Amino acid sequence: MADPELEAIRQQRLAQLQSQYKGGDASNKQAAEEKRQQVEEMRHSILTQVLDQSARARLNTLALGKPEKGKMVEEMLLNMAQRGQLPGKLGEKELIGLLESVNQQTQRTTTVKFDRRRAALDSDDDIDDM
Repeated sequence: MADPELEAIRQQRLAQLQSQYKGGDASNKQAAEEKRQQVEEMRHSILTQVLDQSARARLNTLALGKPEKGKMVEEMLLNMAQRGQLPGKLGEKELIGLLESVNQQTQRTTTVKFDRRRAALDSDDDIDDM
């Protein structure tokens, strides 16, 4: 083989590899997007099966106001449905009860500590001295 022929073959192979890489990158992104859409559709279908119309509306409202809490409740409902812990479709009242239990678990208590010794330094006695 002469050098010009070898160089031409190398250029063809390089062009072929570059086109595969570019095409593969785009197809990987497209495949990942399709997979994400399939997972999202599956989540919505399961939630539709386990929640009635009013409960689904309440969950959507919660997700709009507090997205992290909405996702957490959705995940909890999906896990319960997969384990068979849900007897049937949940209504709005059952969902409210579930939300209240979640709120109690995640609720933080706030405590205020008041240091009386520091407050004693700023007493009203200073005003009387004037």
